[in-house]
Amino acid sequence: MDSVEDLLRRLEQLNAIGTALSRERDITRLLDNILVAAKTITHADAGTLYRVTDDGQALRFEIIRTDSLHMAMGGASGKPIDFPDLPLRNAEGAPNDSLVAAYSVLHNQTVNIADAYTAANFDFSGTRRFDERTGYRSQSFLTVPMKDHEGDVIGVLQLINATDPVTGLVRPFSDTDQSLAESLASQAAIAITNRGLMTQLESLFESFISLINLAIDEKSHYTGGHCERVPALTMMLAEAVNRTTDGPLAAFHMDDRDRYELKIAGLLHDCGKVTTPVHVVDKATKLQTLFDRIALIDTRYEVLKRDREIEALRAQLALRESQDPGAEAALMAQARADMDALDDERAFLRHTNKGSEFLNDDAVQRVRTIGTQKTWRNPEGVESEFLSADEMENLTIRGGTLTAAEREVINYHIVATIKMLEQLPWPKHLRNVPEYAGGHHERMDGKGYPKGLTREQMSVQARVMGIADIFEALTAKDRPYKPGMKLSQAMDIMEKFRQGGHIDPDLFDVFVRERVYLRYAEQFLDPWQIDDVALSAAVASSK
Repeated sequence: MDSVEDLLRRLEQLNAIGTALSRERDITRLLDNILVAAKTITHADAGTLYRVTDDGQALRFEIIRTDSLHMAMGGASGKPIDFPDLPLRNAEGAPNDSLVAAYSVLHNQTVNIADAYTAANFDFSGTRRFDERTGYRSQSFLTVPMKDHEGDVIGVLQLINATDPVTGLVRPFSDTDQSLAESLASQAAIAITNRGLMTQLESLFESFISLINLAIDEKSHYTGGHCERVPALTMMLAEAVNRTTDGPLAAFHMDDRDRYELKIAGLLHDCGKVTTPVHVVDKATKLQTLFDRIALIDTRYEVLKRDREIEALRAQLALRESQDPGAEAALMAQARADMDALDDERAFLRHTNKGSEFLNDDAVQRVRTIGTQKTWRNPEGVESEFLSADEMENLTIRGGTLTAAEREVINYHIVATIKMLEQLPWPKHLRNVPEYAGGHHERMDGKGYPKGLTREQMSVQARVMGIADIFEALTAKDRPYKPGMKLSQAMDIMEKFRQGGHIDPDLFDVFVRERVYLRYAEQFLDPWQIDDVALSAAVASSK
């Protein structure tokens, strides 16, 4: 008989175990804890935890533990279990009642066997072969089905060889053992089900994020890899900072929940781009909208050239009547020169339209002169300025292909991101996602956007994402307006950003010291982009 003291102690253990199970997030550790707890509370020497397979046709070995043999397989041990699944039904579809674990599942019933060697209703031949091979003596068995909140059996908890705490001798499992094991199995099944539901919800949530990113990628194939690469680089740098044990970032630490929160923020950092017009995102040239309007200007030049040619031919006819060959030759030479000048202007505007070089004052003035002093007759027959105000505004962009208004449209995506993310009812362990995702365009000196935050007002995670976003953009080879940079060029720019208060200097030091840039490059960049990086003395001193 169990003493009252022992029973009370084991009840306290059961309560403590239930609390611990409800807190465990990792399914492998959860299953380990369940089996160890069951063995402890029933004084069992060995135990096996099975789970019903997804198709409901068999039992899969999850964890095996035998203390006296120092055997640990499956679960946190890392040692794989090579035993085949136990079928719940035979080839004809009849219940496999000969196996005690299968019987427990099929009949939703606990089976308590005092001695497997004398039990007549079940096939223990496999157990006997195990005993012969190891010298073990499998005697008492307690097999308990694990039922979820809907009453479905999701697994089996099988305990072997209850031992007397005083003598150490093997004994049958008592009624108290059975009651405690059944109570634990019920709590365990609920914990497993809850963990499974949480995993399903997390999977659904991440799939929804992937759906948003897919929508962004489908809008613009130029940024298709951005939503994948920035989170990857963010986690690389964050893990490097997490490993730091000295310096200003030594106190930074992430656990699994922190990692998941940062991962989600990385995946959602540009979700606001679903609101950005695709012709702005994909604006490869200065005159591009839904199409590149340089073709319209080409047409105008063709009209001017044709008009000039017609004018020259008419004048040529008049000169022929006067029989002045010299004047005729001079006329045609001038016409050709005029048309060559038009070709030169057109080539200039076509080159300017690309936006690949900085536009100096002389080039800007030349565009304006062409636009305002040259005229053409439009399709309505009206004499008009050669370039519209919008065309001149775009062609006089100093750098890149975006006007100030279009940059505002592009920059608004981060405002939209913050608005979208702040609308969601984030659980406690994800409540920082809007801040992390919404801060990657801020600067350390407070000159960023949209909030103009300073370094002190931002989390380490947001600052990490800022570095990842910039470095990915510099090295990306799928942008319409530039080729991907080599590592040396990108790192030179990053160093200037560090010195100019754009990015966090301490994080950039880790970025360099831990060679995060190189690990990222080896995974995501083309081989031709990976060259030797000559770091300045200031940056190299951080290594």
